[in-house]
Amino acid sequence: MTEATQINFDQLKVSCANCSLRELCVPQGMSEEELELVDKIIERKKPVHKNDYLFRAGDTNRSIYAVLSGSVKTLVDNPNGEEQIVGFHLPGELLGMDGFSGDAHTCSSVALETSSVCEFPLEKLDEVCHLVPSIQYAMRRIMGKEVTKDHAMLLLLGRMSAEEKLASFLVSLSKRMAQRHWKQTEFNLTMPRQDIANYLGLAVETVSRLFAHLQDENIIEVDRRRVNISDMDRLKAIIGDGSAAKSAAAEQG
Repeated sequence: MTEATQINFDQLKVSCANCSLRELCVPQGMSEEELELVDKIIERKKPVHKNDYLFRAGDTNRSIYAVLSGSVKTLVDNPNGEEQIVGFHLPGELLGMDGFSGDAHTCSSVALETSSVCEFPLEKLDEVCHLVPSIQYAMRRIMGKEVTKDHAMLLLLGRMSAEEKLASFLVSLSKRMAQRHWKQTEFNLTMPRQDIANYLGLAVETVSRLFAHLQDENIIEVDRRRVNISDMDRLKAIIGDGSAAKSAAAEQG
């Protein structure tokens, strides 16, 4: 067992009440009794390793998931039979709601690195929603964010230049890091360049060239997958007016 895997097993012992991600994936304003009720239905699964599937398109939809550690990507098959990445999910973010429209998942979920998740079985979640109204309201907000994300993704792919797409992606990651009280200008990209290119609808060569260009302009510093945003103002300026709405395209919750 590797040290990284042992760390993930230790994290699986954390309860909602003590979890540092509580504010991101558990509704605010819940009483201790309500929080204990939610904690009882959560199943903390063993870590999934890099390239392992959490679920596949077509699998029966039985649960939704919250990322506890690591990171996960979701993908679908496009009309040409090729995989299209539709999201990257960080700790505290939920996934699996694609199955709400029917009985099966419409996308697949793959670990980008060794990751652990909390599983919310839908049958038990339905019962808790009747007992804890704040959970119902939270689910509505989450589903609303999913719709907003889809709309923003269409804008990202259809109306923005290649440089704007990458800048928007990096700005969004920075905001998501800040939500977790992590460094918002320095972080590791857990997804490889080809995954970023796939998500943004660009060629891998274009993404590599843009990273090099932003580094030459002293806007970012890149060391393999480590990114340091040296000049956030200039990075945001690339996106232009309405940057907050545009950068939401890469947000997952």
